[in-house]
Amino acid sequence: MKNQTIARGFPLTLTRIVCVSFVLFEASFCLAQETQGVKKNSQRPNILFILTDQQRGDAVGCDGNPILQTPHLDRLAREGAMFSRAYSSVPSCKPARTTLLTSLNPWNHGSIGYAGPAEEYPREIVKMLRDEGYYCMGIGKMHFTPQQNLHGYHKILFDESGRDGQDGGPKSRGFVSDYRKWFKEVAPGLNPDATIVGWSDGWNDHRQRYYALPTHLHPTAWTGDRAVEFVEEWDGEQPFFLKVSFARPHSPYDAPKEYCEFYEQNRDRMPGRIVGDWAEQNARRGEKFPGNLWRGDLGPKAPIDAKIGYYGSISFIDEQVGRILEALEKKGQLDNTFILMTSDHGDMMGDHHLWRKSYAYEGSARIPMLIRWGKTIPTSAPTNQRLPQLVELRDVGVTFLSVAGVPYDPEWFDGQNMMSLVLDNQAPWRQILDLEHANCYARENHWSALTNGKMKYIFNAYSGAEQLFDLEKDPQELHDLSSDPAHAAELQEWRERLIEHLAPRGEGFVKDGQLVYPRTPSQIGRNFPSPK
Repeated sequence: MKNQTIARGFPLTLTRIVCVSFVLFEASFCLAQETQGVKKNSQRPNILFILTDQQRGDAVGCDGNPILQTPHLDRLAREGAMFSRAYSSVPSCKPARTTLLTSLNPWNHGSIGYAGPAEEYPREIVKMLRDEGYYCMGIGKMHFTPQQNLHGYHKILFDESGRDGQDGGPKSRGFVSDYRKWFKEVAPGLNPDATIVGWSDGWNDHRQRYYALPTHLHPTAWTGDRAVEFVEEWDGEQPFFLKVSFARPHSPYDAPKEYCEFYEQNRDRMPGRIVGDWAEQNARRGEKFPGNLWRGDLGPKAPIDAKIGYYGSISFIDEQVGRILEALEKKGQLDNTFILMTSDHGDMMGDHHLWRKSYAYEGSARIPMLIRWGKTIPTSAPTNQRLPQLVELRDVGVTFLSVAGVPYDPEWFDGQNMMSLVLDNQAPWRQILDLEHANCYARENHWSALTNGKMKYIFNAYSGAEQLFDLEKDPQELHDLSSDPAHAAELQEWRERLIEHLAPRGEGFVKDGQLVYPRTPSQIGRNFPSPK
């Protein structure tokens, strides 16, 4: 299955060093031969996976955000670790969730644009946990295809926002999410979409509105309620894997008013938009913009307005996280539960005159990554760590397998065990990370990129344009260095690295030693599984 050339495409990328944690974990968490003797019913930690939708890496208090109120997410970082260079390699919903299912890089799982997940993959993380004795429960947004696909979970309570019966073609016809069934029962006669009636596209609209219904009916509250109920009712006979997947802060930015008031009252303290000296191309001056635009200069006020609802949505989610942690504490299971929180991708929020996601820039591609291990590992590790290594969504599943003691072949997966960095921040790790996205919104939004966490190189696969950013000196990507003669040699080095990375894919990507453009657009690569 795995394309070994792609996986090892970079001389400095050590994607297979998973077993550094043997000694650190007292030989209990890594390769198959180390876990063959683990009984399915032996005492192993619970796993709580908190996933948000479209949450930027800087949209959490512990990342240094000057105003965002996220005390419970901050607690995870304070009592555990935060990765400051966490990314989503294909930063849109479907391919990101495919990565979480498979722990493979984009080319190896096949979703290189807005496509997937497939119905089934040869090896899936949740199925592997289930086969080794974990009870696997999912709550919230899954974005699977077809929508009722369980992908190894024993049970899922779905919230698919406005996509009921849409994703997955004929196999999803008639699908109604559990949230919508519940809403109809508890609020007969009310419209769950009342807040966004009349919008051009409420599910991707940049405008903010307060939730039009009682707070307890909001899908964020429903997801939190169901997660708390699961913890309270869990009988403890086997370890659980619980995925709590919030459909926000993805638009609509519709948090209840009480969660937005603080940000509205402190509007002058809200971080404004970021506009690079290269971004005029995205301003599209003189055009009339729809509510669900992907690029355009709406002025300085519109991003603040959007951010009030966006931050309110995150604070609303944070409250639910606090409730789940409290339920675990009351159950006496908090320190026996390994917790990982992340998001599928970010949200540009008007930065560089861009909106939504699917871009290589930090607002879209960088995400939160927080881990709290409690007492789930036999070796103590320092808490309140801020780790700068390049981690990505492909690392999440392998980390779960490692912590759970599930046998796996590290040659199959592209992810690495992030706990090895928690226990030894000098442990070998990848030095370069690949990012990409096939055409999205328009043909010119099609790119490949590389970063080492210090520099970022972006190649536009439609126009051939290049960008180079110094993330250490210029973390907001305000200055494109690609046309600076002082950085010509550095630009060439990064171009050659991308050529080396893409060359094994064939002449559609690299021909005669040069990057191909305009590249033929395709949302899937040759490794995408064929439908059943």
